[in-house]
Amino acid sequence: MQIEPDVSRPGPRSLTDLFMSFTLLALQGFGGVLAVVQREIVERKRWLTKEEFVEDWAVAQIMPGPNVVNISLMIGARHFGLKGAIAALAGMLTFPLILVLLLATIYSHFADQAWLAGALRGMGAVAGGLIAAVGVKLIPSLKTNVLGVALCAIFGIGCFICIAIFKIPLGKVLLTLGVASYLIAYVRLEGK
Repeated sequence: MQIEPDVSRPGPRSLTDLFMSFTLLALQGFGGVLAVVQREIVERKRWLTKEEFVEDWAVAQIMPGPNVVNISLMIGARHFGLKGAIAALAGMLTFPLILVLLLATIYSHFADQAWLAGALRGMGAVAGGLIAAVGVKLIPSLKTNVLGVALCAIFGIGCFICIAIFKIPLGKVLLTLGVASYLIAYVRLEGK
């Protein structure tokens, strides 16, 4: 089933545009693709509003597989149905897969070098910073969320505490906090 896109807002012009857009996103987003996707899809291309991005990203988080792949599938399907989902997925995976295979070959020759281990640790810190920066940047979009800023903060902090401090597996956290937030949102939406 194809969801009709909002024609009052820009969207991908063709399957080629969709493929190339996600190819460029994937090639820019090593370790911090969330920041790149948010900037490109929301701010630059305006295919989604901040609120739509937050909602789609939340769905992408709970689906199996990489989050950015899930969101590419959702955006592609929204605009062009199954063909769009396939084009977005192909754009997200084709050239990055080739690049990663080339990098893996190079890495196998230099894996024992201390400078490479240090560079990889530094890249991990940068990726964490990018994710945190996007999270902070998207906080204003929570003002229109049905849960409100306070409940979103409580669920976010609760999730962090459960995973980072108590080491509760993500699946269990999603089943408890995710279901609780869903039920509260459902009740609030039904009351409107």
